[in-house]
Amino acid sequence: MWYAIISEDVENSGPLRAKARPEHLKRARQLADEGRILIAGPHPAIDADDPGEAGFTGSLIIAEFESLEAAQQWAEDDPYVHGGVYKGSVVKPFKVVLP
Repeated sequence: MWYAIISEDVENSGPLRAKARPEHLKRARQLADEGRILIAGPHPAIDADDPGEAGFTGSLIIAEFESLEAAQQWAEDDPYVHGGVYKGSVVKPFKVVLP
């Protein structure tokens, strides 16, 4: 089943994101290589593709896992969690309707 992992950054997360980003992306790419990511990316702090100094306010990953518990565990083990980037995450089942 698909699960949405909706994470919110701490204030001024830019330096923390930069430090943890390589490991965060490596881990996400593993899911992508397995065909288990529907979509993933950060939420810009401003209405722009490149928010520059404004940075990001969180992230969304919609990925396939065997259970809600497996998705929650994966989210809890994210390098952004361990690196202090995220102040919290919500994991919810997700049903694809469109396209």
